Amino acid sequence: MKKMDEMELSISLKAIKWAWAYTVLFLAIWVIYEFIQTRIFGLAFILLTSQNLVLIGIQSFLKWKLGKDEK
Repeated sequence: MKKMDEMELSISLKAIKWAWAYTVLFLAIWVIYEFIQTRIFGLAFILLTSQNLVLIGIQSFLKWKLGKDEK
């Protein structure tokens, strides 16, 4: 497997961002619909919140690690 150049990496990152945004939007609509119908937060809510907690956690860790490495 060859190493990606900057353009391929940029395209890949943009595709990942759009796919993530689509997933978040889809899950948010699902959570709202399910809550209106049942007045209960179900599995979609757990997935939506845990996905974003993992994203925030990993970003925070990597920023901390990068800042630690620069010192």
